[in-house]
Amino acid sequence: MAVPSPADFPDTRSWIRAIPGAATSPPPSGLPMPGDPNLPTDPVALFVSWLREAVAAGVAEPHVATLSTVDPAGDPDARTLLLKDVTERGWWFSSDRRSPKARQLGAHPAAALTFYWREQGRQVRVCGRVERGDADVTARDFRERSITARAAAAASRQSEILADAAEYDAAVRAAESEMEADRSFVSATWQAWCLVPATVEFWHADPGRRHLRVRYRRLRPPEGSGWRSDALWP
Repeated sequence: MAVPSPADFPDTRSWIRAIPGAATSPPPSGLPMPGDPNLPTDPVALFVSWLREAVAAGVAEPHVATLSTVDPAGDPDARTLLLKDVTERGWWFSSDRRSPKARQLGAHPAAALTFYWREQGRQVRVCGRVERGDADVTARDFRERSITARAAAAASRQSEILADAAEYDAAVRAAESEMEADRSFVSATWQAWCLVPATVEFWHADPGRRHLRVRYRRLRPPEGSGWRSDALWP
């Protein structure tokens, strides 16, 4: 796929609009519409099915998502992170409680996770409230990380100004030594989080731009319980 040179265009806008979109190969399984018996009654089952298809197709880092939050002033923020688990309760991720995202979630415990599998022309958006995992879940998450990842998490003062890279390196080495000596060590500031979904939207690309969209919405009394699924306009 040829990418145009900026030198061939009069301005940045013209150049950006000329960049071709990525070639995608949407899976033949498609996206069943509401009323089709092949559409699961809950979004977790469909998400796991899509994730398995992405892994089988060799999609790069299919468990990476963008977490969107808002700070106490209402200003938006976003970053990519790794999905750690999917359960009936929701979608799990983890972070240090001193991080900006943790402070934002403490002030406004609602967020969105966006998964984008470019090679397959698929996207999933999960929106809802965020809850803290208990101590056992958090400890298990921390201990399952590599020793390098554990040391970096324990040593880092995430997003603070770093005046000297040597200070960071020394802190990580000290943390690695501590963890080598105590395999049960868990950082006191580590936290597992669960995004409990209110809505989950699945998007499946179509070459003719007749994209398929299905949104699941959690029902609350007096509407009922469980999930309602609706097809959406592209």
